[in-house]
Amino acid sequence: MADAQISTTAAVLEHLTGPSRGSFSWVTGEEVGLWLLPNGALRCASDGTHVDAATRVARITRAGSGYEISADSAPIWVNRHLIDQAPLHHGDMIEFGDKGPISRLRVFDERHRPTLSMGDILGDAISYMKTSRRPVPSRTVRAATDVMRRSVLETTVWFRLMVVAALVLLGIAVFAQYQTDRRLRAAIESGALQIDSVASALAEARDDAIRPGDLAALRADLRRQVTDTTERLDTLEALSDAGTQIIREARPAVAFLQGAYGLRHRESGLMLRMVVDEGGVPRNLPNGQPYLSLEGTGPVAEVQFNGTGFALRGEGVIITNRHVAQPWDLSPGAAMGLGAMEPVMIRFLAYFPDRVAPLNVSVLRVSPDADLTLLTAQGDLPEGLDLAQSLPEPGEEVIVMGYPTGLMSLLAQSGPAFVEALEEAGETSFWSVAKRLSDAGLISPLSSRGIVAQATETTVVYDAETTHGGSGGPVLNRAREVVAVNTAILPEFGGSNLGVPTAKIRDLLALP
Repeated sequence: MADAQISTTAAVLEHLTGPSRGSFSWVTGEEVGLWLLPNGALRCASDGTHVDAATRVARITRAGSGYEISADSAPIWVNRHLIDQAPLHHGDMIEFGDKGPISRLRVFDERHRPTLSMGDILGDAISYMKTSRRPVPSRTVRAATDVMRRSVLETTVWFRLMVVAALVLLGIAVFAQYQTDRRLRAAIESGALQIDSVASALAEARDDAIRPGDLAALRADLRRQVTDTTERLDTLEALSDAGTQIIREARPAVAFLQGAYGLRHRESGLMLRMVVDEGGVPRNLPNGQPYLSLEGTGPVAEVQFNGTGFALRGEGVIITNRHVAQPWDLSPGAAMGLGAMEPVMIRFLAYFPDRVAPLNVSVLRVSPDADLTLLTAQGDLPEGLDLAQSLPEPGEEVIVMGYPTGLMSLLAQSGPAFVEALEEAGETSFWSVAKRLSDAGLISPLSSRGIVAQATETTVVYDAETTHGGSGGPVLNRAREVVAVNTAILPEFGGSNLGVPTAKIRDLLALP
């Protein structure tokens, strides 16, 4: 029985320090001598063998199914204990004198089997592939199966645990990447919709832009005195001295709001730009919309807008609609929520009558439940308007002031001489036309008279004439008090319009 155990037992010293570090010395036979070279390296030699220029420091002998070590000409420590003779076990740490290495004993038997590295297993598989006479497909399947089997059964427990942990981490990484890809795809789709929405808005703005031909037609209309907007203003002022007084006193507080916004990529910070050709001319897509890209080299794609606002007495703020101050809320791309792109206000100006220089404005506060926004301005505001203390009564007369149709209504009031000068200068851009109107003192709101049809805590309905561009303007009673903020048009109901009552303005002012 002992012989059977001996025949299946083997030992090896794994050197951890000194010149022999990383090497192995096999313990073979019934007894081996351990020799220490002058450089501190350790050699194993069978009993009776002499190693030149070396000193024997210890002997390892087989004792039944195990091993014993005996010190010879140098002190020997086993597991940090100084010994003369001691049994050895699997994993014992042996220190050979003051100059010798520290080594670990590994005993391979039925309980302690040698483990192989993945390099050994793969090397065996490669050797099998080279030497086997089986067909290549059969050879490949067998080699792959053997690699998997030996990786599970013949590697260390720690290696297997590390493989399992690596697979788990890989699975987590794959899942995380899938989630990231899905969010990225959603962001790209959202961003694509946002970009398409901006391109559509730019195409509409291009269609509505002031052209030299428009100026020529407007100049002809002015000379014939058939401009509808001017006639409405003249008619209103002729109807009532009281109405004329209200308009004259409220006029300085009513602002023409002009702005532009663009889209910025959230991750890279790049602005969406026009794509231009070699000559610097913006390119268009087949559907006629401008070609936009984050890698574009043209100007930033800015969506221009205008509207109306008014200064509020004693508050130092401008009141307007939320959809005027944040026009991207009307865009289907922005309505999708968090997308790849974010809207950025590029420029936002307020022109007041009888003032040459515009004021830069920005959003101060947005109503959570009404179409209202408070704007703050960099500079002094005019005196401002007062808020009515109560809702208007049905049948009560109101006056709506604002800038319907934006620049075109201002040009309609400017007179033939100004339009002719503008036509000769060729300055028809969105920003330059407003500046020239302001420099000439021609910024002035239009007014229209109407009757209140209904008034509730959330909406005031009236029939005063207005259109896009007039949003955010004040709706005034005969006491020159603001009873509502003009906000929406209902053409399907005979030209009726909607306003936000002043109680909502007070709620917004009271917010922290």
